[in-house]
Amino acid sequence: MSTPSPTPKLPVSLAVNPKLSSWVKFTDEGHVAISPGKVEIGQGIVTALAQIAADELDVDIARVEMIRASTAASPNEGVTSGSLSIQQSGRALRQVCAEVRLLFLVAASERLGVDASRLDINDGTISGPGNVRTSYWELAGEVSLDREATADAIAKRAALRGIAGQSIQRVDIPDKVFARPRFIHDRALPGLLHGRVLRPDISGAKLIALDEAAARAVPGFIAIVRDGGFAGVVADSEGAAEAALKALRKGATWSAGEPLPNEDDLAGFLRTQPVETTIIDTRSSAKTSKPSRTVRRQYTRPYIAHASIAPSCAMAQWNGDRVQVWTHSQGVYLLRADLAIVLKLPAESIIVEHMEGAGCYGHNAADDVALDAVLLAKAAGGRPVRVQWSRHDEMSHAPFGAAMAIEIEADLDADNEIVGWRHAIWSNGHAARPGRAAQPALLAATEIANPYPRMISSNPPAANGGGGDRNSVPLYDFPAWTITSHRLLSMPVRTSALRTLGGQANVFAIESLLDEIAALRGEDPIEFRLRHLRDERASDVIRAAARRAQWKSQKRAGVGHGVGFARYKNTGAYCAAIAEIAGDDDIRVKRLTLAVDVGEAINPDGVINQIEGGAIQATSWVLKERVRFDRTHITSTSWTDYPILTFSEVPAVDVEVIQRPEIEPVGAGEAAHGPVTAAIANAVFDGLGVRVRDLPITRDRIIAAMELAS
Repeated sequence: MSTPSPTPKLPVSLAVNPKLSSWVKFTDEGHVAISPGKVEIGQGIVTALAQIAADELDVDIARVEMIRASTAASPNEGVTSGSLSIQQSGRALRQVCAEVRLLFLVAASERLGVDASRLDINDGTISGPGNVRTSYWELAGEVSLDREATADAIAKRAALRGIAGQSIQRVDIPDKVFARPRFIHDRALPGLLHGRVLRPDISGAKLIALDEAAARAVPGFIAIVRDGGFAGVVADSEGAAEAALKALRKGATWSAGEPLPNEDDLAGFLRTQPVETTIIDTRSSAKTSKPSRTVRRQYTRPYIAHASIAPSCAMAQWNGDRVQVWTHSQGVYLLRADLAIVLKLPAESIIVEHMEGAGCYGHNAADDVALDAVLLAKAAGGRPVRVQWSRHDEMSHAPFGAAMAIEIEADLDADNEIVGWRHAIWSNGHAARPGRAAQPALLAATEIANPYPRMISSNPPAANGGGGDRNSVPLYDFPAWTITSHRLLSMPVRTSALRTLGGQANVFAIESLLDEIAALRGEDPIEFRLRHLRDERASDVIRAAARRAQWKSQKRAGVGHGVGFARYKNTGAYCAAIAEIAGDDDIRVKRLTLAVDVGEAINPDGVINQIEGGAIQATSWVLKERVRFDRTHITSTSWTDYPILTFSEVPAVDVEVIQRPEIEPVGAGEAAHGPVTAAIANAVFDGLGVRVRDLPITRDRIIAAMELAS
């Protein structure tokens, strides 16, 4: 008796948004409107999704119009994060378009009197024997897409796709090159006013008194909004808003603040706070040899700022008891949920519409500034209000990526082979995004007259990739391990999601210690890794990167080479990196060679762009980036105090994409950070003979490591 085939399941995003018309519409102008719930944040997702839709519908990509996400009409796909857009939205859209194509073929068959199997579609025109023809647009009135997806249609096999898998020009680039208003910062609504919000320089200080007279005297002043500890100004120009804010600041009286940790002993701070401890994973083996020695190492990373090139910006406009918001938030529905809590309005009274912002690497201040705009717009008499944070605001008050301390103990046998592995993490949580709790996560919500408590950041569950524990479970075949996460229950420095969450630091720690053990054994670090890998896709990216970089073909004084590898979240893209560095006490990354496997690469050039961008950002993190503070306030509030990699310091980046069209695609946006971080650190050891275990790898830390080693 044969086993019945399982009922096909809809992709996750489609299962929760099953109506076909919420994803696809055919317009009167001969175009196809595609409306995903994921948003463009510079990662090229709009282009890749357009490719998927064009392929499945058999239309020229020039006909595809990508509609910005809006709570008024778009499917609710949660948040655009975790390198999941292709994985979630892409799969959903591929299924939707395959089903829409099938529906129109059936309708064309009935109209033309030709069996559907004998019909072809070319750029939306449906034709058959005897030169009979119709089109999507002719049939659009007869085919209702106001129906739920059924999973009956089968998407094209990889070999039949003509657009997916090709490197095509990104659809968002021309506007940006030719300065057409695509970014929210450039959008000018009719009657637009401008707002600014007053916030303290001292960490945790509360507004207790405010003299408004000087601000009200500024030409162009419109209104002051005060709600408990929240205060801001509305004016008829940005200059007037800035002048009024400056005057308001002089009239403000603040309470004492809350102490910040000792920046020079973050590991000590992290390891002495109250924590929630979780065993992430364990493995044991009856065949484990008795250890001859244990190598124990600690690795740290500092708090890291998002450092978006343009500070956060939003616009809001009230119409009676309804409000519309324009934002570069990564999750328009999640932001709407938090706004509804703060405003005590039904979610249906709030429309949140996405517009692109210039720089987004996780949960920055995009959501915070949206609530600022909504609160200030209450005093605007129905006119829209635009609020843009200053660089100082952005670097002081936006959430940071969490500082981390990681301790790894490796048990080695008499041959220095790994027989046991213990990995412990101390870190704030990595997620405090809006819309995921009964209380809002927005900054102004903690300042209003009836304030909400500041949310203590949590970690996503391990099944979703984890947070502080992300990439902490080795992909290597060690016989035994225990992985433990200690999440801090105090949060004097505000933290939330920054690109890779804990993945960057955990890969840095694991791959650094592997290099140390390979050196103890006198074994090539690449061969050492390959010997401990059972996943052929993992081995393939390491071999590809090594071959492309001509691994250790020549050794030169002062030049070091290092390798790093990870599979992002242990379920996503595989990436290996080879770094070449030069220098003595000032490190210069000369070249990065990477290989990546994302399964099916929808737009290979887009994948390369993402890996290049991630590699360059990781280089900046490794060599330069560190949030600075004293015991009372954040001090790194400008590009001078928070330097990032400059154009002249950018390494040459060479990327090889291993194309696997038969395997479902995953995202590339966060795959490079951990491997590049580890590769640079390992190259520093190779070139200088000193091991730096605390990020960033600066001149002072290299000198300190040299002194410790001598």
